[in-house]
Amino acid sequence: MHAVSGGEVAGMLVAVFWAILVSFLAVALVRLAQTLKATTKLVADVTDQAVPLLADASAAVRSAQTQIDRVDAIASDVQEVTSNASALSTTVASTFGGPLVKVAAFGYGVRRALAGRKADVPVKEPGRTVIVGRTVPAARRKNRGK
Repeated sequence: MHAVSGGEVAGMLVAVFWAILVSFLAVALVRLAQTLKATTKLVADVTDQAVPLLADASAAVRSAQTQIDRVDAIASDVQEVTSNASALSTTVASTFGGPLVKVAAFGYGVRRALAGRKADVPVKEPGRTVIVGRTVPAARRKNRGK
């Protein structure tokens, strides 16, 4: 048998240490490769799903922009119509308002004058107003029976 020297034992220990280290590194690299493969697959799946979603979102944004443009046009038209109606109202009020008031006042005056000239028509006394819930003062109640 051969006697093992201290240098050979140290060499064997270094060789075993390197073998264990290489084994651990190989296992770590295999797991890293599996993780990278799974990550690549996940990114590909996300990309496959994200592209149609982004296309749908883009179409929705374009549709919303079209609707906003339509609403803006409608609001602009409504504002213009409101402005025109206001101008027309002012014009009608200034054109016909004064003369119509004058004609109505004149007609009222003529009716009053004609009513006052008719001697055969008795003048109406103002009607009495009855207020529910009020009582006639005692002084007036005495004069009622007379």
